[in-house]
Amino acid sequence: MAPGRMPDPYQSLGDTCMNSSRLKTLVATLALTLGGAAFAQNQLLNVSYDVAREFYKDYNAAFAAHYKKTTGKDVKVDQSHAGSSAQARAVNDGLDADVVTFNTTTDVEFLANNGVVAKDWAKRFPHDASPTTSTMLFLVRNGNPKNIKDWDDLIKPGVQVVVVNPKTGGNGRYAYLAAWGAVREKGGTDAQAADFVGKFYKNVPVLAKGGRDATSIFLQRNIGDVLITFESEVVSVDREFGKGKVDAVYPSVSITAENPVAVVERTVAKKGTGALAKAYLDYLYSDEAQEIAAKHAIRPRSEAVLKKHADQFKPIKQFTVAKYFGSLTEAQKVHFNDGGQFDKLYTPGK
Repeated sequence: MAPGRMPDPYQSLGDTCMNSSRLKTLVATLALTLGGAAFAQNQLLNVSYDVAREFYKDYNAAFAAHYKKTTGKDVKVDQSHAGSSAQARAVNDGLDADVVTFNTTTDVEFLANNGVVAKDWAKRFPHDASPTTSTMLFLVRNGNPKNIKDWDDLIKPGVQVVVVNPKTGGNGRYAYLAAWGAVREKGGTDAQAADFVGKFYKNVPVLAKGGRDATSIFLQRNIGDVLITFESEVVSVDREFGKGKVDAVYPSVSITAENPVAVVERTVAKKGTGALAKAYLDYLYSDEAQEIAAKHAIRPRSEAVLKKHADQFKPIKQFTVAKYFGSLTEAQKVHFNDGGQFDKLYTPGK
């Protein structure tokens, strides 16, 4: 202020108002930030495989009710579904999943090797962090016009098989390994299994990106005579397309498919959702969650729940991945990495 000049009361009032306005803006911004952080701590993103969407829709509602009852807090769970391997790559590339619920351990291992989930993820929950299992079976058109009963029928002339690309989805990897293992279960050698799988893929007109894409190809585009998919897809097809569209065929032998889960450490450290994410995955082992799994034709780990639904889960001889392939990680290296057995056996358009 110039010497001898009286202070301007309007200037002082303006400064006071401006400071007050800035203070209000700062307080509002802080409130929004804290509110957003608090909301983020009660919100999860579950990145999952393609054909699990109906199961997790029901499970999320059950978990939210359980969480509200036990903590008094609301929780919101968002879902993302696609081929398991594509989802793993998306999470690795930055998709902020709090938890992943996949259908092959290799997809979780991929994230563990890149520091996205814990190295010991399989030891953090029961049953090697796989709360449910499934198996691979055949869906054929109503009445089974091609009389498909077992694996050998899939390589007959004139039979078209719809299956997921094993490079983009766990559904496809399990189908491949099930076909290979079926030969070994009957006393065949790896060379004979390779010959069979090569003939099998010659009858595949198109490779689907994921399990739900395969179902769409089979039922909406009307391509193929048989769809190889998870047991749980039978229920989904009946619900979405109406009963009577397909018949389920249980082959003489198939593979045990585990559904692994993990907390995404990278995301929960940033969002502060670690405890909530663990609670979400822990509850998958509850009787309520196991019942929901059974409702969706996903095999529960609980022996009591499995026994209760014995009429739904038909007995089928199953072999583990470890029996013929060591582990899914080893199978990935030998069969599904670039230049592996699958690339040698499958030629598009032939």
